[in-house]
Amino acid sequence: MLLEINPLVLPDPGLMIWSALAFLILLFVLGKFGWKPIMKAISEREQGINDSLATAEKVRAEMAQLKSDNEILLVQAREERAQILKEAKEIKDKMINEAKEQAKEAAVKIMGDTQQAIENQKMAALIDLKNQVGNMVVEVSEKILRRELSNKPEQENYIKQLTSEIKLN
Repeated sequence: MLLEINPLVLPDPGLMIWSALAFLILLFVLGKFGWKPIMKAISEREQGINDSLATAEKVRAEMAQLKSDNEILLVQAREERAQILKEAKEIKDKMINEAKEQAKEAAVKIMGDTQQAIENQKMAALIDLKNQVGNMVVEVSEKILRRELSNKPEQENYIKQLTSEIKLN
């Protein structure tokens, strides 16, 4: 059995020449009119990709810078918060100390006023006591002078009797 060869797969020299000629014409036309625009489009695409990569790198660098700036701002904000809290604590302590000082001064003043009032009352009591003693002396003297006594021993007995009757309050 002999295999028969399909005529479509057999090489035909005329077809090969025309196919080669068509390929060369296509190659020339594409070289003249197609390669330059295709290469230009590929070059532009490559440039666009490179620009996008550069922009992405630039954005990444800016994001890193922003992150760094944000961290710095966060640290500064924490420092400011700590400073504000410290100042508030100092002001609070100062206000408490001032209030304590004012309370001490008020207490000292009240104590001084109280001491003065006690001293005034004491002086008034002493003056009243002196007045009472003076009145008693005057009364005793008056009674002694009113009574006429004939002798001195009787006068002394009467004075002793009057002094025993009068009690100091």
